[in-house]
Amino acid sequence: MNVKIVENPIELEDAFSVRKIVFVEEQNVPIEDEIDQFEDESTHFVLYHDGTAIGAGRFRETDGYGKVERICVLKEARKLGAGKAIMEEIESFARIEGFQRLKLNAQTHAIPFYAGLGYEVVSEEFMDAGIPHKTMMKTL
Repeated sequence: MNVKIVENPIELEDAFSVRKIVFVEEQNVPIEDEIDQFEDESTHFVLYHDGTAIGAGRFRETDGYGKVERICVLKEARKLGAGKAIMEEIESFARIEGFQRLKLNAQTHAIPFYAGLGYEVVSEEFMDAGIPHKTMMKTL
């Protein structure tokens, strides 16, 4: 598996393709909510396995924090360490960029995954795109 920062339109479309499968098709998130106004200001990541995109995520600055967003892995690649690989690459990028704290909005079923990576819940539950979430933070 190889996580890389998106550098061209083909890689960006690979990342969007994974996001659409996971969020729009599997979780019924409206496409207009999934592909949003922050795409151009975000740094995108895509995870390849044997030349096929199987995971994605993005990172952007907001309110002085690094914000981790849109972490997803295709169903057939889950439980193989793909999500952890994406998160480690994003955290490495954030450190290089000088960020000391990261935040993310985790779907509640994914809280144990992020907690295992050192993130702590800092909010009450809220709904986003019809899915329950909690905000989590981590100091790098």
